[in-house]
Amino acid sequence: MSVASDPTAVRPFTFEFSDAELDDLRDRIVATRWPEEETVKDQSQGTQLATLQALAQYWASEYDWRKVEARLKALPHFVTEIDGLDIHFIHVRSPHEDALPLIVTHGWPGSVIEQLKIIEPLADPTAHGGRAHARSL
Repeated sequence: MSVASDPTAVRPFTFEFSDAELDDLRDRIVATRWPEEETVKDQSQGTQLATLQALAQYWASEYDWRKVEARLKALPHFVTEIDGLDIHFIHVRSPHEDALPLIVTHGWPGSVIEQLKIIEPLADPTAHGGRAHARSL
């Protein structure tokens, strides 16, 4: 079976978003039809409307996708199929020959973006004031 026909093969993964797609997303966020304000003053009915509106405002006017995109694209991305689902992952090799392999995952509603700040210090601890050898677990 060739790699091209084997969905479980590890394959490079790339992503591209045009300016038009990002503009469309911003337009749709701005055009959100908001519900009435919640009837309670706490979060017992879910996230409060004011919080969601502030988040939408941030995404529509302040969030810099291109900055985050550049950070993501600086890393090697791959995809493979596990149990019928495409699984995306970033694979960063340590420059240290005897580095301990490590898998870092995230859950919902988390994102790989939350993990960007730990990738380099874990992959190359000496460049961040740490030591290269792993302690026994």
